[in-house]
Amino acid sequence: MKIFITYASAGAGHQRASEAIYNYLRLNNKNSELKLIDALQKSNILFRNTYSLGYAFIVSYAPWLWTAGFRITHIKLWRIVIKGVRFVVNRLNTKNFAKFLSKENPDIIISTHFLPSEVSAYLKRNKRINSKLITVITDFGIHPFWLSEGTDIYVVASNFSKRQLVLRGIEENKIKEFGIPIDIKFSKKYGKLDLYKKFNLDQNKFTALITTGSFSIGPIEKIVGLLYKDVQLLVVCAHNKRLYKNLKDKNYPNVSVFRFIDNIQELMAISDIIITKPGGLTISESLAMDLAPIFVTAIPGQETENIKVSRSSGIGIYERDASKIKDIILDLKENPHKLNIIKENIAKLKKPYATEELCHALC
Repeated sequence: MKIFITYASAGAGHQRASEAIYNYLRLNNKNSELKLIDALQKSNILFRNTYSLGYAFIVSYAPWLWTAGFRITHIKLWRIVIKGVRFVVNRLNTKNFAKFLSKENPDIIISTHFLPSEVSAYLKRNKRINSKLITVITDFGIHPFWLSEGTDIYVVASNFSKRQLVLRGIEENKIKEFGIPIDIKFSKKYGKLDLYKKFNLDQNKFTALITTGSFSIGPIEKIVGLLYKDVQLLVVCAHNKRLYKNLKDKNYPNVSVFRFIDNIQELMAISDIIITKPGGLTISESLAMDLAPIFVTAIPGQETENIKVSRSSGIGIYERDASKIKDIILDLKENPHKLNIIKENIAKLKKPYATEELCHALC
């Protein structure tokens, strides 16, 4: 069986979801021919850079423009116009990707971004491929761009997501509520005492994990300055070299600072809460680790939708003001019963075995 897992490198979540699926199948479905493909790498260089770098620039420096675009694409009249424009632009710029799929004609295409889903669905409608197309929606809300005629299965994060698809006319038998695929390392159990020793931490202190997200935005430095006296902090700066240097230079007690790491699950295992951006993958990973999320600096649109679903489920707290974030965290520290209530709600929403369920059911 030939299985292609595709994504577009615009934001880190789509790639992480594809990699989780690919890695699981590579270990557990060794008889299949697997390929992990970034659709943008098979497009022309101008389109590729505009798509990925343009997205990063807008959400970092012009979020108002992203908000406007998100809202416009939800208006039915504009949606029809934009769909036509997108269709032409994408067809012209993804010819190489379309030719590649037509030539290979895999048995299954699993897509974690709407761009490769759209291209694959178009090829199916025109009988250039006969692949089974599975679209994995990597947020809790449903943007119209995710819907493509020709998709066989939609994999969604929650019952809320499923209801949104049904309201948009998708048949229930085409919707699978497996959850957002995450790496299997987030579903494992870890020995906390060993991890406290590994990172030289005090196991008796309330611990908060802070992550900056793929675009390294948010009032992280200010939050650290307000909290370090009261809470043990683990700060993952990722690619934000300036933040890393500033925190290292200040040398706060109770603060451990990390660059980009590949063992974030170990830090999650010994943390009480996580302060982060509300990306679909980050939320799913945090819930799998029973980690209560506090959200900062959401990307307008898909991430604000993620917040709505999280808050309605009793698990997510959203606050942009650093001093108020401090008050929220100290309240949870001093009132552990409040944190326990959040964790009880997490147990109802989390889907730690989403990747395994998807692969077993569909592949």
